[in-house]
Amino acid sequence: MGWIYLILAGSFEVVGVMGMNKVAKHHNLQSYLFLIIGFIFSFSFLSLAMKTLPMGMSYAVWTGIGTVGGTLVGMFFYGESKDWKRILFILMILSAVIGLKITS
Repeated sequence: MGWIYLILAGSFEVVGVMGMNKVAKHHNLQSYLFLIIGFIFSFSFLSLAMKTLPMGMSYAVWTGIGTVGGTLVGMFFYGESKDWKRILFILMILSAVIGLKITS
């Protein structure tokens, strides 16, 4: 169950980052709620995951999911660069996360 919580935590971190982008563009209540709710759920699920998974690994996977997710959202929804180098480094982050899962 810890891994499910960790994946949910990372996914909600992406929601929180999307909320940060919304706040930067539109200073309205909906944008702030998107940001706050995303991070509340992210930290809540991270806390639940860390009850059964090691802290260092949980944090690394959580930030990896957030980094990859935030980058992909930027590429597909906000017109950020889809350069092959960015994709290569995303794959490197994913391989590190998978490596942590295999070794835990």
